[in-house]
Amino acid sequence: MQNSYKFFKNTGCSFFPCHTDIDKDKLNCLFCYCPLYFLGDKCGGNFKIVGDNIKDCSHCLLPHADDGYEYVMGKIGEHIGQM
Repeated sequence: MQNSYKFFKNTGCSFFPCHTDIDKDKLNCLFCYCPLYFLGDKCGGNFKIVGDNIKDCSHCLLPHADDGYEYVMGKIGEHIGQM
């Protein structure tokens, strides 16, 4: 499979499918824990702040979608020089 490093599906996970608003055949588990969490409100995802300033990303599908790998890597690239 070409570009297989960009996609991983873990149907054996007890939480699979963790998101129901995406086709489970296309659900990409590669970024199960989103590497953009540290960007706070600059991640570009669909998140909300709950409780004591906790970022809730449970409704975000960006890292799990078809172009999720490209999106995540692009965002990291934008911010890597700012660290």
